[in-house]
Parts: sequence; C-alpha cells; structure tokens
Amino acid sequence: MGPKTAKVYETIRAWLTEGELAPGDRLPSERALVEKLNIGRTALRQVLARLVAEGALEVHNRSSYRVPGGVSVETPSDLEPWQIHGKQDLYDNRWVKLELWDVEPPGVERFEHHVVTLQRVAIAAVLDDQDRVLMLWRYRFVPQQWGWELPGGIVDAGEDGKATALREVEEETGWRPRALEHVVTFQPMIGMVDSPHEIFVGRGAEQVGSPTDVEEAGHIEWVPLADIPGLMARGDLMGSGTLVALLHVLANRGKNGPTAAR
Repeated sequence: MGPKTAKVYETIRAWLTEGELAPGDRLPSERALVEKLNIGRTALRQVLARLVAEGALEVHNRSSYRVPGGVSVETPSDLEPWQIHGKQDLYDNRWVKLELWDVEPPGVERFEHHVVTLQRVAIAAVLDDQDRVLMLWRYRFVPQQWGWELPGGIVDAGEDGKATALREVEEETGWRPRALEHVVTFQPMIGMVDSPHEIFVGRGAEQVGSPTDVEEAGHIEWVPLADIPGLMARGDLMGSGTLVALLHVLANRGKNGPTAAR
C-alpha cells in the first residue's frame, strides 16, 4: 500500500472503530467512495479487499460491502408471554432464593413452577498482544474437578458489572486490565434459574502485584487462544461464563472492534 491508499484504509477503519458505521450498515457505493476519499477505483478495491480479508467488512450481494454483525431476522410480535398469578417464598438467603410460582402458559392449564434466583455475575476475558487469554487453573468442589476458568465474581449491590469485572481480575490474578468492554449478558439456565452473567472482553493488562483473593486465585497463566478448542474438547474449560466469553473471542478473531482477537 502506498501512502494515499494507507490513508484511505485508516479512514475507513476509523469509521468502523469510532461507530460511524455500525454492524449491519452498508458502505457507500464504490463511486461515492472514490469521490469522497479522492482515490482511484483500483486502489479503493485493494483497500476494501484487505478489510474483507481482515474480517472488518463483508461482501454483500456481490457488488457492495457492509459491516459484519447485522441482524436480518425479524423479531416475532404475535406471541403471548406466560402469565404469572403469584409467587411463594420457600427459601431465601444471601446466596440463593427458591420460590414457587403459579404460572399459566398460553393455551395451557395453570401449574406451579420452581424458580431459583442466584447472584448476578461478571466475567472477564483479558487478552494480550500475543493472542493469549488470562486464565486460572482451579478446583471446583461441586463437580470435584480441576479446570481452566476466566476471572470473575458476584456483582455487589449497586455496583456496575464492569467495575466488578475489573476488580475481580486484579484480586484473582494480580493483573489490572487497561479496559474492558461489555459484549453480552446471558442466563446459563434460563428454564428455572435467574442468574444474569455479564461478559466483558479487553486487550492488555498491567501486573500490579500478587493476587489478594487467595481462595479464588489458583494457578494463573496466559493461555494461547490456539489452545482453547483443544481444552474445550478435553473438558478442561469450566463454567458457562468462561465458555461463552471464549467462544465470543474465537468467533471474532480478525474482525473489527476493540474486543476482537487480532
């Protein structure tokens, strides 16, 4: 790439990283880009081909380009939710709450359904410039198993999930992330358990000391992303939050955005 072509590449990259073009948006036509960026069509196509190869753009309908990540499926709007007629507390403490709900699905007779409420959790995948992720080798007594996990923990009342993730990484590993970005919140057992898991991803961290949470720390290591599929197949990755976060990272390798693994 010459200086002018490189400048056009950086300009389009900036449109993507700064949010001027959002997931699913189409780029202007080649003719419009040639005029707007003052570049020849051949050189422009070199830039666009590089962005496609990097995963920052995708070819749409053969002759146009768009930002990956858009959604084409429509949200159904003609379905009815379950009706909740009442709730009864069965057990409640700071860790777990068990209730019996009186529910009525559409077209089905009312029945009682157990509902478990657990804590809100924040989990962080911190990457470095060598495509490694910061992980803990820990023993979990419930499944009686050793395995790799991402740092994370319970979100305190009134606390922001990102603040929790930043704090937990530092307490459990001794590394302080430069920044974290929220990528998804999910429910690990949606049929009966309410326990929101917030996933954060970031790149870069500074070692500021030793872990302060000795009970949670375990063995700390920067694990190559190339090892993740093998560890997953071997059953060495524990916890739905760890799996969801790492699958997100692997799915976005080479794509545009601050959370993408490059």
